[in-house]
Amino acid sequence: MSTDAVQARHERVDVLDHVVWSALAGPLAGLAVRRGRAARLPAEVSPFCAVEPGSGAWDDLARLMGPGGEVLLADPDPGIPRAWERLATIAGVQLVDDGVVGEVAPEVVALTRADVPEMLDLTARTQPGPFLDRTIEMGSYLGVRDGGGLVAMAGERMRVPGWTEISAVCTADSHRGRGLASTLVRAVVAGIRERGDRPMLHTGAANTGAIRLYEELGFRLRRELDFASFRVPGL
Repeated sequence: MSTDAVQARHERVDVLDHVVWSALAGPLAGLAVRRGRAARLPAEVSPFCAVEPGSGAWDDLARLMGPGGEVLLADPDPGIPRAWERLATIAGVQLVDDGVVGEVAPEVVALTRADVPEMLDLTARTQPGPFLDRTIEMGSYLGVRDGGGLVAMAGERMRVPGWTEISAVCTADSHRGRGLASTLVRAVVAGIRERGDRPMLHTGAANTGAIRLYEELGFRLRRELDFASFRVPGL
């Protein structure tokens, strides 16, 4: 890719305003399940779904999910039908690359499908956000092992034109305070930059420790947003 093309991709920040739709209609289209102007990921990959921005295509999403289906939306449109029951809301923030250094430390290893049972166990204990049986299909995942066991990991989730989201950053309680999260984030960043993309990420607004760490690594706050789950009305 030419220098001009890379620069043009980097200048596109509008795709981050509707990151799930931008991913499912773009780089992750091969994973997406579509109906009209609505899309979702397979249930074993991720609970996220979206409608085309400005379309108000809630009927398409309702048919896609089925009566009583639960949907997880990033920054849901205020026009979502009142009949849809709001189940939970988490205030979040979006941070973007502002000079993050990418480098791969010797202790970092690539994770594969064979590692998924350990990855599921680690994420269940540390709760970094949704990680399911097939989440690893969304991108590259890296980890650190100690004594043969997986003690820390991080990887890629949503990919949109010019940007890749870092996700599932977590460390076992027994190994916190050793800088493993920073080590893994820098390693994931290195892979993202190799493709010509820039890194971005989301975290909970209340997770001030993580936000401080990411800002120290070279991310900056771009915007605040909510993650909300809803139930589609039954028949």
